[in-house]
Amino acid sequence: MTQDQILNEIREANLNYLILAQNLIRAEREQALFRLGVSEATADILASLSPSQMMKIANTGTLLCCIRSGDELVWSLLTNQGRAASTAEGMSRLHASIVMAGRHQEAL
Repeated sequence: MTQDQILNEIREANLNYLILAQNLIRAEREQALFRLGVSEATADILASLSPSQMMKIANTGTLLCCIRSGDELVWSLLTNQGRAASTAEGMSRLHASIVMAGRHQEAL
């Protein structure tokens, strides 16, 4: 993959993320804060962006969204490593969601 291709992919990911974030915030603010992992102030800014501003921000070349959890426990639970697929999978994902929700509350 060339540098230009990478930058184009980043721009596209950024624009998609901004559109998704804005739609989530406008539709269900509290849920959006949790799912996006952003503060009230950041949500206010995202919700107020014009399409022109979103395009400018998307073109910065820096990926705006990131993997929020660097926690091995969360990733193990989400990927179900070392477990048979069954109801344990649902419980693992629920546990991972609880762990991430706790981290979101700590960040606020």
